[in-house]
Amino acid sequence: MLTIENLHAQVEGKQILNGIDLDVKAGEVHAIMGPNGSGKSTLSSVIAGHQDYEVNKGTMLLEGKDLSDLAPDERAHKGIFLSFQYPVEIPGVSVTNFIKTAINASRKAKGLEDMPANVMLKKIREKSSLLEIDSRFLSRSLNEGFSGGEKKRNEIFQMAMLEPKLSILDETDSGLDIDALKIVANGVNKLRSKDNAIVVITHYQRLLEYIVPDFVHVLFDGKIVKSGTKDLAIELEEKGYDWIKEMA
Repeated sequence: MLTIENLHAQVEGKQILNGIDLDVKAGEVHAIMGPNGSGKSTLSSVIAGHQDYEVNKGTMLLEGKDLSDLAPDERAHKGIFLSFQYPVEIPGVSVTNFIKTAINASRKAKGLEDMPANVMLKKIREKSSLLEIDSRFLSRSLNEGFSGGEKKRNEIFQMAMLEPKLSILDETDSGLDIDALKIVANGVNKLRSKDNAIVVITHYQRLLEYIVPDFVHVLFDGKIVKSGTKDLAIELEEKGYDWIKEMA
């Protein structure tokens, strides 16, 4: 699904990533952990194609196809979804209208016609029911006045509707209380399948109690210094990140 080899990247002349190697296969969930400033969010932005970040070495492939020359919207149309740590508010644009526009833009990029209204409505009902989303929520302006949990639930709804090949959840647990965390994790777990892959970027182990990863990677100083199973996340929770410095 996603293959990254020797990835180096910088922003505003500052080198952040220093040789990332990562192989994410379809059906897998990978968690990337690390202390603040280790490069976690930079990695997610680089995969998504954020224009402020410059890749100065290495390769990124999605299903064997090079991503380097693709703009962010082109990467999205290829099946990459990025859940933001701090989703933006868009007053006057309802959740439903936003998702309709996103889906039809993706279909247009693939040479398809707009999704018929009855098919779109059926899909919205199915996905909102799956994620236990009230219909009144869908008529609200995108993220305007939303709580932290509502913003995250909305992003998982977008993920459900767009059905991406690769989903990157960048610190989606940030600022969530335990109830909101469970709602988001439940939605992610319902969307896991053998045909998609998920990368969860988090600072803490608590999210991984609900979204159990196949692999955990520790990012430090722009490099993955250790990989393992969920047990590695538990070890990090117990010891903190200081002991990781010895491996860097």
